[in-house]
Amino acid sequence: MNGVEAARAIRLRCGEGSPAALLMACDWSGIADEAREAGISGFISKPLFQSTLFDALSAFAGTGVEKAADTEKAVDLVLRGKHILLAEDNELNWEVASEMLSILEVELDWAENGQACVEKFESSPAGYYDAILMDVRMPVLDGYEATAAIRRLEREDADIPIIAMTADAFSEDIQKCLACGMNDHLAKPIDVQAVTYKLKKYLK
Repeated sequence: MNGVEAARAIRLRCGEGSPAALLMACDWSGIADEAREAGISGFISKPLFQSTLFDALSAFAGTGVEKAADTEKAVDLVLRGKHILLAEDNELNWEVASEMLSILEVELDWAENGQACVEKFESSPAGYYDAILMDVRMPVLDGYEATAAIRRLEREDADIPIIAMTADAFSEDIQKCLACGMNDHLAKPIDVQAVTYKLKKYLK
């Protein structure tokens, strides 16, 4: 019995009083409709980290499914119209991310490598970008180098939230992200809910 089947069986036996979240290590868009019909009210990406788990479960703390849905609507309002710079050297990954994040109604700009990210941010008016989603492994400048370069800029918004996107999800990789000046991380492949929670965390 997989997770969706288990959720469906629990609903049948115990009713619909509590929200359920599905743990997955991949994109869940292909099963999203089936999961919702089974009573799944949220998704949490794997590998599992304390911050990811805390952010995901916070939406359900002391609430039912209806309250969780209200929280998701509030998140949408918080993020709508925000300008996000996404640094990603793989064009296909950029297109996928752009399509996935379109549901958040953010304004998403693409930088094809770390150097382009620094240049695009530096040439923008102060405060134009609200956050940067930074791939770690990129040509010219990698994500670590690009973050360090942005932090060195003499701009009032040089402390902009920078969130790493990395498939290297071990603790030492995360510590390296934080040490170079990044605020947080997202494990690849990224998903909409994880991005939503991270952006909401820094764009209140």
